[in-house]
Amino acid sequence: MSLEAYDYELPPDRIAQSPAEPRDASRLMVAHRATRRIEHRIFREIVDYLRPGDLLVFNDTRVIPARLFAVKPTGGRVELLLVRRTGPERWWAMVRGRHIRPGVRLQLLSGGQPIDLYAEVEAEGEGPLRLLRFSAPLEGQLERLGVIPLPPYIRRPLHDPERYQTVYARVPGSVAAPTAGLHFTPELLARLRDHGVRFAFVTLHISLDTFRPIETSDVRQHKLHQEWCTLSAETAEQINRTRLEGGRILAVGTTVVRVLETAARYGLGCSPEAICPWRIVGPFEGETDLYIYPGFEFRVVDALITNFHLPRSTLLLLVAAFMGYEFMREAYQVAIAEGYRFYSFGDAMLIL
Repeated sequence: MSLEAYDYELPPDRIAQSPAEPRDASRLMVAHRATRRIEHRIFREIVDYLRPGDLLVFNDTRVIPARLFAVKPTGGRVELLLVRRTGPERWWAMVRGRHIRPGVRLQLLSGGQPIDLYAEVEAEGEGPLRLLRFSAPLEGQLERLGVIPLPPYIRRPLHDPERYQTVYARVPGSVAAPTAGLHFTPELLARLRDHGVRFAFVTLHISLDTFRPIETSDVRQHKLHQEWCTLSAETAEQINRTRLEGGRILAVGTTVVRVLETAARYGLGCSPEAICPWRIVGPFEGETDLYIYPGFEFRVVDALITNFHLPRSTLLLLVAAFMGYEFMREAYQVAIAEGYRFYSFGDAMLIL
């Protein structure tokens, strides 16, 4: 449970600065947990590993243009990164600027020019976090005011913002993309459907806390902030039916894992149906702070599609929990040796 056990050295040139073209041309490592066998494929060949009756579960969240710019009354420029909406006009935001204290009123910029929209600092949070109350709701205005935020390790500009969205993204609310889904194309989805694979969707709006490094020496002492998610009654029925019929439930990304395992714990409630052995999830809508690390009991997920994650991150711990710590270390060493690309725009791994 030592944080040092989840560190590794990555050559800087392995951090992908741009997405693969086309999306499904990225590399795919296939890791078999039962035999600890590793295969090297191309992502579009994932069809070879799925069976008719399997269920792919996607996170349909959409990244919002959460990076905004403003000026203080003194004229100093400030950068805002919206993190979490708490009401029609209130957002928690990471604020880059000096002396941003409660009571300070910031004027937003559009195209570098001040506009008639303000954000007042209501409270201070941890580090640069501030609770902002805007003078008007941001819905309908973000597209013209903000830009899509990219992770700090991506230093090249993204010419097409849609490349940081999945092709099935539809529910605005995230400040980062569910990157495991970036590899899917409409054509690949059609091939999977023709192959007999079924699809289901959940929503989890990703905040920066998903990617926040763990700072406690014992990983069990780390706490995740809450993120809003939903799993509908229809999706719950698809999942339960798949399990009843012997199909596998494949999570497309770590955010999907957290939604499914949250719904397995809190979605069933105390209804009589909950005692059915094949009924493993129920509908759920609300906040989740589910933190998954080695020793966690997975109740829903049979297989996982995921990218290669930062060291010392909660995402890496989730992967270690699912595939086993030693096998995770081996897979990452192989990925580095074989030249795989890492992080948001990098290659993928299918863990069976």
